[in-house]
Amino acid sequence: MKILSVVGARPNFMKIAPFIKAIQKYNYENQTIIEHVLVHTGQHYDLRMSEAFFNALDIPDPDINLEIGSGSHAEQIGYTMVAFEKVLIEQKPDWVVVVGDVNATLSCSVVTKKFNIKLCHIEAGLRSGDMTMPEEINRLVTDKLSDLLLTPDLLSSDNLRKEGIPEEKIFFVGNIMIDTLEANREKSVNLDINNIVNVNMVDGMKYSYQHNLGSEYGLMTLHRPSNVDSEEVFIPIIKFLLEEVCKDLILFWPIHPRARKQLINIGLWDEVINTPSLILLEPLGYHEMVRLNMGARIMLTDSGGLQEECCVLGTPCLTLRWNTERPVTLREYGGASVLVGNNIERIRSEYYHTLKLDRLPSRPELWDGHTAERIVAIIINSNRK
Repeated sequence: MKILSVVGARPNFMKIAPFIKAIQKYNYENQTIIEHVLVHTGQHYDLRMSEAFFNALDIPDPDINLEIGSGSHAEQIGYTMVAFEKVLIEQKPDWVVVVGDVNATLSCSVVTKKFNIKLCHIEAGLRSGDMTMPEEINRLVTDKLSDLLLTPDLLSSDNLRKEGIPEEKIFFVGNIMIDTLEANREKSVNLDINNIVNVNMVDGMKYSYQHNLGSEYGLMTLHRPSNVDSEEVFIPIIKFLLEEVCKDLILFWPIHPRARKQLINIGLWDEVINTPSLILLEPLGYHEMVRLNMGARIMLTDSGGLQEECCVLGTPCLTLRWNTERPVTLREYGGASVLVGNNIERIRSEYYHTLKLDRLPSRPELWDGHTAERIVAIIINSNRK
C-alpha cells in the first residue's frame, strides 16, 4: 500500500511527525512495508517556519517539494492544484492523507478526488461557524470530499453527523497534535528560558533578560488579519499590552511577520522595542515555544494549536478571537481558554480575572499521545475493504 501525505504550513508539520513515526513503527512490528511519500507544498517557505520544524521534530526531508511559496489564496490554491496533479499521475498512491485546514489541504483534496483516489482527513470536523475564515472553507470542502474523516474530539464528530456525513466514514481518534506534545515534553522542559530569549531576541531590542526561578511572565502570539491588519483593532491591543499587561508581567512576544510589518507601518515599532518588559522574539522553534508555554502565567493568542497545548499544559489562555473551531479547549468544556475577541474591555476584564486562576491541566478524551497509531490502523483496515 502506498500512502501519500501532504503538508503545507507550520501547523501541519506538528501533525504529520507522529503519523510518519506511526507508519515506521507499524512497518517494523509487522515486517511489512507501507510505502510513504511526503509532499511539501511549500506554502510556508521561510526557514524558521519550515525547515527548522522538520529538523526539530525529526521529520524526514520531503520526497517532493512543490515550492509554491507565497501569494493570494487563489494563487496558492491554483498553483498547488496544477503541481499536485502531476505528483498523483507519477506516484499513483492508494491513499492521500491531508491534515488541518491550510490552503494545501483544500487544493490537494480536490485534485485527489478528481483522480478517484481515496482521501483521508486528519483533524476533520472542526467548525468555527465563521465563513469569513479561509480555513473554514478549507475544512468544509475537504470534509465533504474525504473517504475517512478522523476527528480530534467528540464535538467534531457530531458536527460531521449534523452535516450528513455517513457514520461509516467518521472515526474519533483523538488529537494528533498532542502526540507531538507528549513526545517532546522532556526535551522542551529541559531547555533554558534565558537561552531561548537571548538567542531569539529581535534585533534592536536594547534590554537583556535574566529569568529568575519563580518569576512570572506572559506569552503572546498574534497573526490573524482580523487582529493585525486593521489599525482600529491593532492599535488598542498594542496600547493595552504596553500600558497594562507590561505593568504586571514580562511579556514574551514571538512576533509574526504580519504583525512586525504593521507595527512599523503605524509607527509603533520604536515604542514597542523600547518597552523593557515587552520582549520581542523571532518566530520560535517547536520546543522553545512549548518551554515558554510550560512556564507562562498567561497566554494571549489567536492561534488554534496553542489553545490545544494550553489545555493540556494548563496555561490560562485568552483567545483573541470571537469564535473557535476547538470549543473543547474552552473553560466551559473543562479547558483552559476563554474567547475574548478583540474588544479591549472584554480583554481587560478577562485578563485580570485570568491572572487569579491557577494552572489546571485538562486532557480531553483520547488526547493521550497515541492518536497516530490509531490513524494508521484505521487506514490499513479501510484499505482492506
